[in-house]
Amino acid sequence: MAGHQMEVEWRRGEQDFLDRRYSRRHVWRFDGGSEVAGSSSPNVVRAPYSDPAAVDPEEAFIASLSSCHMLWFLDLAARQGLVVDYYQDLAEGEMARNEAGKFWISRVTLRPLARFCGERAPSLAEIEALHHAAHEECFIALSVKSEVLCQPRLA
Repeated sequence: MAGHQMEVEWRRGEQDFLDRRYSRRHVWRFDGGSEVAGSSSPNVVRAPYSDPAAVDPEEAFIASLSSCHMLWFLDLAARQGLVVDYYQDLAEGEMARNEAGKFWISRVTLRPLARFCGERAPSLAEIEALHHAAHEECFIALSVKSEVLCQPRLA
Protein backbone atom coordinates (compact mmCIF):
# COMPACT_ATOMS: atom_id res chain seq x y z
CA MET A 1 0.00 0.00 0.00
CA ALA A 2 1.23 3.50 -0.79
CA GLY A 3 2.60 5.77 1.91
CA HIS A 4 1.01 9.02 2.91
CA GLN A 5 2.62 12.42 3.00
CA MET A 6 1.69 15.81 4.29
CA GLU A 7 3.54 19.00 5.14
CA VAL A 8 3.56 21.10 8.29
CA GLU A 9 4.86 24.65 7.90
CA TRP A 10 5.47 27.26 10.61
CA ARG A 11 7.30 30.57 10.27
CA ARG A 12 8.65 32.71 13.07
CA GLY A 13 8.44 35.96 11.16
CA GLU A 14 9.34 38.97 13.31
CA GLN A 15 8.39 37.35 16.61
CA ASP A 16 10.87 36.86 19.39
CA PHE A 17 11.36 33.15 19.98
CA LEU A 18 13.37 32.65 23.13
CA ASP A 19 10.74 34.36 25.32
CA ARG A 20 8.30 31.62 24.14
CA ARG A 21 5.75 34.29 23.15
CA TYR A 22 5.45 33.22 19.55
CA SER A 23 2.42 32.11 17.60
CA ARG A 24 1.82 28.38 17.44
CA ARG A 25 -0.36 28.83 14.35
CA HIS A 26 0.88 26.81 11.38
CA VAL A 27 -0.43 25.23 8.18
CA TRP A 28 -1.02 21.58 7.31
CA ARG A 29 -0.80 20.86 3.59
CA PHE A 30 -2.05 17.57 2.22
CA ASP A 31 -1.12 15.80 -1.01
CA GLY A 32 -4.50 16.54 -2.60
CA GLY A 33 -4.00 20.29 -2.18
CA SER A 34 -6.04 20.90 0.96
CA GLU A 35 -4.67 23.31 3.54
CA VAL A 36 -5.80 23.36 7.16
CA ALA A 37 -4.91 25.93 9.78
CA GLY A 38 -3.23 24.23 12.72
CA SER A 39 -2.28 25.44 16.17
CA SER A 40 -1.62 24.25 19.66
CA SER A 41 -4.75 23.87 21.76
CA PRO A 42 -5.72 27.00 23.71
CA ASN A 43 -6.09 24.56 26.63
CA VAL A 44 -2.32 23.98 26.42
CA VAL A 45 -0.97 27.34 25.22
CA ARG A 46 -3.17 30.36 25.88
CA ALA A 47 -4.34 32.79 23.20
CA PRO A 48 -3.03 34.80 21.44
CA TYR A 49 -0.15 32.33 21.09
CA SER A 50 -2.66 29.63 20.13
CA ASP A 51 -5.43 30.12 17.60
CA PRO A 52 -8.73 28.70 18.90
CA ALA A 53 -10.14 28.71 15.34
CA ALA A 54 -7.41 26.37 14.07
CA VAL A 55 -7.30 22.59 14.46
CA ASP A 56 -5.04 21.35 17.22
CA PRO A 57 -3.21 17.99 17.06
CA GLU A 58 -5.46 16.42 19.69
CA GLU A 59 -8.59 17.33 17.70
CA ALA A 60 -6.97 16.00 14.53
CA PHE A 61 -6.18 12.70 16.25
CA ILE A 62 -9.81 12.31 17.33
CA ALA A 63 -11.07 13.39 13.90
CA SER A 64 -8.83 10.88 12.12
CA LEU A 65 -10.19 8.03 14.26
CA SER A 66 -13.76 9.16 13.67
CA SER A 67 -13.30 9.65 9.94
CA CYS A 68 -11.54 6.31 9.42
CA HIS A 69 -14.28 4.50 11.36
CA MET A 70 -16.99 6.22 9.30
CA LEU A 71 -15.35 5.37 5.98
CA TRP A 72 -15.14 1.69 6.92
CA PHE A 73 -18.72 1.71 8.26
CA LEU A 74 -20.03 3.16 4.99
CA ASP A 75 -18.09 0.63 2.91
CA LEU A 76 -19.22 -2.33 5.00
CA ALA A 77 -22.85 -1.15 4.94
CA ALA A 78 -22.76 -0.83 1.15
CA ARG A 79 -21.29 -4.34 0.84
CA GLN A 80 -24.30 -5.62 2.81
CA GLY A 81 -26.78 -3.79 0.57
CA LEU A 82 -27.65 -1.18 3.19
CA VAL A 83 -28.19 2.40 2.02
CA VAL A 84 -26.83 5.00 4.43
CA ASP A 85 -28.40 8.44 3.94
CA TYR A 86 -26.73 10.28 6.80
CA TYR A 87 -23.88 9.74 9.23
CA GLN A 88 -22.78 11.90 12.15
CA ASP A 89 -20.29 11.23 14.92
CA LEU A 90 -19.97 13.20 18.14
CA ALA A 91 -16.48 11.99 18.99
CA GLU A 92 -14.67 12.91 22.18
CA GLY A 93 -11.15 12.39 23.48
CA GLU A 94 -10.10 12.16 27.12
CA MET A 95 -6.73 13.33 28.35
CA ALA A 96 -5.03 11.60 31.27
CA ARG A 97 -1.54 11.25 32.67
CA ASN A 98 0.46 8.15 31.76
CA GLU A 99 2.82 6.20 34.03
CA ALA A 100 5.53 8.83 33.49
CA GLY A 101 3.14 11.65 34.42
CA LYS A 102 2.83 12.89 30.82
CA PHE A 103 -0.51 13.78 29.27
CA TRP A 104 -1.85 11.58 26.51
CA ILE A 105 -5.21 10.91 24.88
CA SER A 106 -6.11 7.82 26.84
CA ARG A 107 -9.56 7.22 25.41
CA VAL A 108 -11.52 8.23 22.36
CA THR A 109 -15.25 7.63 22.35
CA LEU A 110 -17.06 7.58 19.02
CA ARG A 111 -20.80 8.25 19.13
CA PRO A 112 -21.92 7.60 15.57
CA LEU A 113 -25.45 8.00 14.30
CA ALA A 114 -26.38 6.50 10.92
CA ARG A 115 -29.70 6.87 9.13
CA PHE A 116 -30.66 4.30 6.56
CA CYS A 117 -33.21 4.20 3.75
CA GLY A 118 -34.17 1.66 1.16
CA GLU A 119 -35.90 -1.67 1.25
CA ARG A 120 -34.14 -2.99 4.34
CA ALA A 121 -33.50 -1.24 7.61
CA PRO A 122 -30.82 -2.94 9.70
CA SER A 123 -31.55 -4.15 13.21
CA LEU A 124 -29.71 -2.76 16.23
CA ALA A 125 -27.61 -5.94 16.31
CA GLU A 126 -26.65 -5.47 12.64
CA ILE A 127 -25.70 -1.82 13.25
CA GLU A 128 -23.57 -2.79 16.23
CA ALA A 129 -21.90 -5.55 14.19
CA LEU A 130 -21.14 -3.06 11.40
CA HIS A 131 -19.53 -0.69 13.90
CA HIS A 132 -17.52 -3.52 15.44
CA ALA A 133 -16.31 -4.61 12.00
CA ALA A 134 -15.48 -0.99 11.06
CA HIS A 135 -13.40 -0.64 14.22
CA GLU A 136 -11.56 -3.88 13.43
CA GLU A 137 -10.67 -2.57 9.95
CA CYS A 138 -9.84 1.07 10.77
CA PHE A 139 -6.16 1.72 10.00
CA ILE A 140 -5.97 4.53 12.54
CA ALA A 141 -7.57 2.55 15.39
CA LEU A 142 -5.18 -0.29 14.66
CA SER A 143 -2.26 2.16 14.93
CA VAL A 144 -2.88 3.58 18.40
CA LYS A 145 -2.63 2.30 21.96
CA SER A 146 -5.41 4.55 23.30
CA GLU A 147 -8.68 2.86 24.09
CA VAL A 148 -11.19 3.54 21.33
CA LEU A 149 -14.84 3.00 22.25
CA CYS A 150 -17.78 3.03 19.87
CA GLN A 151 -21.20 3.86 21.28
CA PRO A 152 -23.64 3.95 18.34
CA ARG A 153 -26.65 6.23 18.67
CA LEU A 154 -30.01 5.43 17.15
CA ALA A 155 -32.02 7.94 15.12
